[in-house]
Amino acid sequence: MNGLDDNQWTALQARLERARAALLSQLADDLDRSADVRAPPPHEAEASPADNASQRTLNALVHEAAEHTARQLHIVRHALAKFDEHSYGLCESCGELIGYSRLNARPEARLCITCQTRQEQRRR
Repeated sequence: MNGLDDNQWTALQARLERARAALLSQLADDLDRSADVRAPPPHEAEASPADNASQRTLNALVHEAAEHTARQLHIVRHALAKFDEHSYGLCESCGELIGYSRLNARPEARLCITCQTRQEQRRR
């Protein structure tokens, strides 16, 4: 088992469900915004080079925001899938319990604090 009681399990699952819904909404907004900035109105088609550069920067920022939201959504969906597998709350590296305080702070956590620290130290 994962060391979580029924109330903790239910509360964490509900938080992730809410996060998924919020991220789906944000992604839809990001994609709408991306479509808006891609197609300038016909009367603005012949903009100055500075305006074109600003438009390209804005397009890049909107695209980056949508990619970030999509990555976050993938992480949350992964965590929710672990509820179905009854493996939520177990470290994906060592298999040990992640611990409620860590999951409460980051319900999408995939690693226990020991494995997460080890991974971060390797990145440095």
